[in-house]
Amino acid sequence: MAVIPDAAPGTESSAPVPSIPSQPASGTLIFGLAFAQFGVMLSLLTPVMVTLALRVAQIVPEDDRGAALGQVLSLGAVLAMIGNPVFGSLSDRTRSRFGRRRPWLIGGMTAGFFGLLVVALGGSVPVLMLGWALAQLGGNAAVSAVTAGVPDLVPEQQRGKVSGIIGMMTSVAMVFGTVLANAFDDDLAPAFLVPGAFGLAGVVYLACVMKDRPATPGAFPPYSAREFLRSFWVSPKRHPDFAWNFAGRFLVFVGMSCVTSYQVYFLMDRLGYSEDEVSGKVLVGTLAMVAAVIAGSLLGGVLSDRSGRRKPYVLGASLVLALGLFLVATAQSFTLFIVAMVVFGFGEGLYLSVDVALAAAVLPNPEEAAKDMGVLNIANALPQSLVPIGAPALLAIGGGNENYGALFLFGGVACVFGALAVQFIRSVK
Repeated sequence: MAVIPDAAPGTESSAPVPSIPSQPASGTLIFGLAFAQFGVMLSLLTPVMVTLALRVAQIVPEDDRGAALGQVLSLGAVLAMIGNPVFGSLSDRTRSRFGRRRPWLIGGMTAGFFGLLVVALGGSVPVLMLGWALAQLGGNAAVSAVTAGVPDLVPEQQRGKVSGIIGMMTSVAMVFGTVLANAFDDDLAPAFLVPGAFGLAGVVYLACVMKDRPATPGAFPPYSAREFLRSFWVSPKRHPDFAWNFAGRFLVFVGMSCVTSYQVYFLMDRLGYSEDEVSGKVLVGTLAMVAAVIAGSLLGGVLSDRSGRRKPYVLGASLVLALGLFLVATAQSFTLFIVAMVVFGFGEGLYLSVDVALAAAVLPNPEEAAKDMGVLNIANALPQSLVPIGAPALLAIGGGNENYGALFLFGGVACVFGALAVQFIRSVK
């Protein structure tokens, strides 16, 4: 697999830039993109949500479990943020006869599966860290290729619909992963390997049905340390629309992370549920939210494609997300919490239905779709690390450590500012 083209460093390429796809994406391709996204997300999210904590608990004394789990998850989060744009950049350059996406789809998820196998069988924290590092790197290599499928293969008039379908697969994977974890709670090995097998099946199916091509010869300078660093950067001065989209996405995901990171503690501290009760309540809330995500994704994608507009839907979705967060901030009963989660989920679905479509429309260069989509993915991943760092200060406002109103109101304000940032994009309606 070659990733180094034959252009000299610093030269401008005369190779033609591929045009935006004009032929409608088939149902088979759309299913392949959705199946691959579902499988890869299932393999990566199930451990984060449930099974890694259970695996750590099997091999680490109770007093050390929290710190050990933090070490494993922190390493994985860092590698995910690094791996996505780097593997995307390498995918853009790949000149394999099998195409430039297929090797990273299948090779990445194969490595991810073996990483999950190491986690399932490992008997110490360092081994778990090694296995989870391999799983995250391999899985994110596959994610970078799946995400590039929208700008590579889907025409503009279908991108809202396809973006919504792909986006809601993450939420569906969260629910399915929780069910799988409960089904295999007596034997954790299948709880890691079955999601990994779904990931492999999804990327193999997509690789079989997608059209793929090698990188255009001469389109890139040779890969170097400078090019490695460029994997994480798109100039906001040269590409302001991309920068505004990055800022908007980052702020919206800050708001989303407030809910995903702290709903368990909210249910325990404000609504008074015990540790034994809270997992069932979280599952009910998640199911309600995912149903709303699916509804919002399908509705927003269809309407956005029909109108040919993206920004109004991002604005509306962000405001609905903010409303959901404000409702969570004021909820004093489980019923009101469920109502808030439905509103929040509907807003998330609307946002996901146009998020990838909007991102594809502001990419600086279609030849670097995987790299640039990887840079944008940093905007989703970074809030998941930053929100837990900043949340204690918000929770401590007014004394104590349970001011969830302040935390969720902060998230709502972040969503509003995220919506406003997207309105500065000029090249998209």
